Amino acid sequence: MSKPFGVLLASHVEELAFGVYKLLKESATNTPLTYAGGTDEGNIGSSFDKIMQAVEENEADHIYAFYDLGSAKMTLEMVSEMCDKSIEIVDCAFIEGAFTASVLINGGNEKEAIDKQLTPLKIK
Repeated sequence: MSKPFGVLLASHVEELAFGVYKLLKESATNTPLTYAGGTDEGNIGSSFDKIMQAVEENEADHIYAFYDLGSAKMTLEMVSEMCDKSIEIVDCAFIEGAFTASVLINGGNEKEAIDKQLTPLKIK
């Protein structure tokens, strides 16, 4: 059964993506949470296939996507054009934004409340 909201982490480093995932799972145990890190070869960078897989594995209909660097954002944009799920790419501090969204989703908050709490964390 799908859930209304989830979080996706996209990082250039697999260990960073996994580390943030572990951190978030401690506080947001019921939030659909997936991650993608590094290239297909295990190097620094982003992977269309890894991000697409993370989207497909996420149980949510609407995914808040957080990224660490610009090319991960570009890859997220390409993935969002190729899938049926609603992906909202959030221009926030990577860890703080993902943490905020995950905890609010875990608490059953509506989209308006989540978006309001993310606004001060946005990078301008």
